Amino acid sequence: MEINQLLEHAVEALASDVFIVAGLPLSYKVNGTMVHDDSDRLMPNDTENIITEIYQLAGNRSMQILLDKGDDDFSFSITGLSKFRINAYRQRGSLTAVIRIIRFNLPDPQEFGIGDNILRLAEFNKGLVLVTGPAGSGKSTTLACLIDAINSTKERHIITLEDPLEHLHRHKKSIVSQREINTDTESYLIALRAALRQSPDVILLGEMRDFETIQVAMTAAETGHLVFSTLHTIGAVNTVGRIIDVFPPSQQTQITVQLSMALQAVVSQQLVPSVDGKLIPAFEVLTLTPAIRNMIRENKIPQIDGTLYSSSSDTMFSMDASLVSLCKKGLITAKTAMEYAVKPEMIQRKL
Repeated sequence: MEINQLLEHAVEALASDVFIVAGLPLSYKVNGTMVHDDSDRLMPNDTENIITEIYQLAGNRSMQILLDKGDDDFSFSITGLSKFRINAYRQRGSLTAVIRIIRFNLPDPQEFGIGDNILRLAEFNKGLVLVTGPAGSGKSTTLACLIDAINSTKERHIITLEDPLEHLHRHKKSIVSQREINTDTESYLIALRAALRQSPDVILLGEMRDFETIQVAMTAAETGHLVFSTLHTIGAVNTVGRIIDVFPPSQQTQITVQLSMALQAVVSQQLVPSVDGKLIPAFEVLTLTPAIRNMIRENKIPQIDGTLYSSSSDTMFSMDASLVSLCKKGLITAKTAMEYAVKPEMIQRKL
C-alpha cells in the first residue's frame, strides 16, 4: 500500500493514530481500540521504506535528524484530506513511526456526547477553566468544541498553544492564532508569556506542565483573560489539590488565594463503553461558588467533595451522577456505570 493510500484509508476509518512498527501489520487506533490491518507483518525494511516515503511526502524532509538522534517530530498536510503529525524513532534497531491524524473538520459536540452543560463554559469572559482526565479521555475534543463555540459566536482573539496541534480552527467571528510547541515556539512558558503581549481575549494552553506555567496562567486569568488548560488528573477536587501541591510549601498560601479568585470551573472526564460498542464521555463539573472559593482560600480542599456530591444542579455534578444519568438514558449498562464509578457502593441503589 502506498503512503497516500495508507493515509486516506486511516482518515476514512476515523482513526486517530497509525502505527508503523516492525513485527506487526499496519495498525490503527479507532475509538481508543487498536485495529490491525489484514496485510502481512511489516519487516524492518518495510517500515524503513514507508517512513522514507513519508519524509518525501513532507516536502522531501531530510532524515538526518532521525538517523543521527533516533527521534524526529514533524508535521505536513495533504490538501483536502488532513494534517498529519509524525513521530519517527528507532526501536530494536529498526525505524518506527506513529502518525497522529489532525482533521480539518472540527468535532460535532452532539456526536461526541458533549452537551450544553459543558459548552456553557465557553460563556465565561475571564478566569481559568480546566479540563482534566487521563490520557486519551477526550480532553482535546472537549477543548476544541469550547474554542469553536467562542469562535462561532464572539468577536475575540483566541490564541492556542498546543503540543501537537490536534484540531485546526478556521477564522469565523474570532481571530484564531494556533501555535505549535517546538515548531512555532520553544516552550509553553515562553509562548504563554509572549501571548500576553499579543492582545489575547482567550488563551488555550495545551498543558500546565510546571508551577511556573501554572503561575503565569493564573496571572493571565486574573488580569481579564479567559484561559483554558488541561491536567492529567482524575477528579475535579483532586485537580484543585494537585495545583496547590505543585508549588513549594512557602508559596502555597499565596497560591490558594490566587486560585480561589482565578478558577471558574473544573471539568473531569473519562471515556466509557456505550451499549453500541462505542466510547462516550462521562463528565464531572465543579463550578466555583462563593462557598467553594472560600474552601480553596482556606485550603479546605477535602470539604469540596461533599459539596460536589450533594449538588443536583446541571452546572455542577459528580462523575457518579453523570454515570447514573447515562445509564438511565440507556447509553451505558449498569455494570459499566458501577465499573467506572468513583463510589460504586453509593450509586448502586440509584441504578
